[in-house]
This record gives sequence, C-alpha cells and structure tokens, in this order.
Amino acid sequence: MLTKEEEAMLNGEMGEGVQKAMEIIVALGKIYNAKELIKVESAHISGVSYKNLGDEGLEFLEEFASMGVKTIVEATLNPAGMDMESWEELGFSREFAEKQTRIVKAYERMGVKATCTCTPYLIGNKPKFGQHIAWSESSAIIYANSILGARTNRESGISALASAITGRTAKYGLHLDENRLADYIVRVKCDVKGVSDFGALGYLIGKIVRDKVPYITGIKIADLDELKALGASMAASGAVGLFHMENITPETKIKKMIKDHAEEIEIENLKEAYETLNYDIREIDVVSIGCPHASIEEIRKVAYMIKGRKVKSQLWITTSRRIYDEAKRQGLLEIINEAGGKVIRDTCIVVAPIEELGFKTLATNSAKMATLSPSHSKVKVRFGSLEDCIKAALSGVWNDN
Repeated sequence: MLTKEEEAMLNGEMGEGVQKAMEIIVALGKIYNAKELIKVESAHISGVSYKNLGDEGLEFLEEFASMGVKTIVEATLNPAGMDMESWEELGFSREFAEKQTRIVKAYERMGVKATCTCTPYLIGNKPKFGQHIAWSESSAIIYANSILGARTNRESGISALASAITGRTAKYGLHLDENRLADYIVRVKCDVKGVSDFGALGYLIGKIVRDKVPYITGIKIADLDELKALGASMAASGAVGLFHMENITPETKIKKMIKDHAEEIEIENLKEAYETLNYDIREIDVVSIGCPHASIEEIRKVAYMIKGRKVKSQLWITTSRRIYDEAKRQGLLEIINEAGGKVIRDTCIVVAPIEELGFKTLATNSAKMATLSPSHSKVKVRFGSLEDCIKAALSGVWNDN
C-alpha cells in the first residue's frame, strides 16, 4: 500500500532518479512481504571504496548522480579506500586516488555528506530511540539497533542510498516489534574485559547465532567502545543486526525482549576465538587500531601508551575526520606523530588497498578486522589486547608472553 506521494515517486513524477530509487524500495518490500513503506530519519551508505566497487560501481554512481537526484534525509558515507587528503603520503597510487575521488564526489552531488566513517553515530548522525532509519555498514547497523535502540535492517549500499533519496524504506524485519525479540539467550560465564575480549565474545556469538537475535546475560558493565567492538565482530562472524544485553542495552530496560522458546547457550571462555583469529607469526609490519573507527577515548589511550617512545612497526589509528580534528585540538596527534605513528582519516585497512603497500602481517585489537583482513587484505593477523598491540608496534614483533 503506497501513499499518493510514494505512487508519484514510483510513477516518475519526481524524476527518473527518484523513480529508480523508489523501484528499489518497492522491490525489497515485495520480496519481504512488507505491507507498507515507512519514513526514515536518516541513512548511512556503504559501497564507497574503489577497491570494492571497481569501475562498474563508479560508473553506476556517476550515472545516478547525473540524473540530478538529491537526498531528502540526513545521509552519511562509509569509509573510502584511502585518506582523502594524505593518500600520496601513505603510498596509494594516483590512479586509485583519482577514481576514489570520483566516487566520493558522485555521492556528494547527490547530497550525501562525505563523512567517510563507519561510526556515523560518533559524528552527529545519531538516531533516537525507536526512530526508523536505513543504514548499511554492518557495525553501524548493529550499534544503531542495539545500543541506540533505533530500527534498521541490514541494508545494502544501494538500498540505503535509495532510502536517502525517497525518505522511505519497506516495513519488514527489524522495523517490526516481533522481529526484535531474541532467538537465543547467551549466558556468559567468563570475565570479559577490554575491547579485544568483547570482540572475541562477539566473534563466538556471531558464529553460533548467525543472523538471529541474541540476548546476552552475565555482563555487568561495558563501555561504548567495548559494545562497539562486540557488535562489530558479531556482525562480521555472523550476520547479526541486533543484540540485547541484560540491563545494559535500552530495550531490555523497557520489556522482556526474549521469545518464549529461545534457545540457551553458554560461553565459558574466549579461548576458541583467540586461537582461531591468531596466525603463527612474530614479525609485525603494521599495527591497526580503529575498526570500527576509533573514538577520541581510544586515540587518547594510544597516545598515552606511546608518549615519548618510538614505534618500530607501522602504527595506524583509523578514525573519522571529526574525531581526527578533536584529537589534533587535544594535542594527541602530536604525541602519536612524534612516536612515529599515524592517525588516518576516511579509511581503514579492511577497505584500503594495502596490498599495494607491501604489508604482509598485521596486529589488531579488533576482532572484526582479524576476521575480515586475511581475505580482504591478504595479510596474516595477530589479534589481542590494545596493550599487546602497542607492545608489537614498539618492538616490531608479537610477544605471546
């Protein structure tokens, strides 16, 4: 059932580009048996790195932009394949840079903000509890659904862009109350401390529940960076779009969010995750912090840990432009730069063509990066705590002790 305005969009009365966008939304609605479309408050769009899109994706975006379409809700953009300003300094090719720039400019012509971050909620695109949105980028989706209590399905970059242009999405999946109830109760029976532990826990949960909704018990306290890491790894090892955590995530404080016959599982330790995500390597080419993009608190921790010292491996802390500017204002960039590290905007190792840079081994405290980078970036990985990663950056080797 479409409104008169939606029918006008679909019939081409608002232009060819809007018509194509509405066709995408309506097609999704038919596939998932949605009864109606709903308005969205914002969109977050993936499909930005030229490494992933290639020439066909670039041509599609430029053709779409040439139709004169404009977004009608707030729309932010996922990471690109390079730092849009410092790409040459980092060693990326001019050919890659030119095509990556064309992609970002095509989005900008359509009204999308060139934020180039996977953490839009840290830079202003922060939906309120219960609001309907259309987000792509798995780590942002699960954060918005779980930590903020907003409502979005796991959109593709194209469907999120279509929603930004029409202001609509199909009402199905996680937009519906009944689909937000947990299919699994996950009882955590071990200590979980720090970003890497929460990432390891998420990796294990995602492997078990796949695309279902887990309700996690046994965690008494977690900060936002830890919850960010938990959700990101859950979405990477499985396809989880929403989790609940007892007394921590917002919907658990309102009503019971568990299905009557939810399956129960227990996690007694994190050993399997650490063993699975670690390769048998010692020499470390690059240490990467910031997947999802680092918060100002994470950058501050790194700065304090390396202040007055020198790194032997490459050290990349990836973040958004806004957080970068705040880190600069606080003097954190100066500390990191003096130690030989780099704070990099707009990109991360998973979507950057780091194979061009000769990196073969990587250390990270991100379970998402440890899960994806061996296939996406052709590197062997060491996964551990932030402290372990900084030790590796300072020494050039990974120490299991």
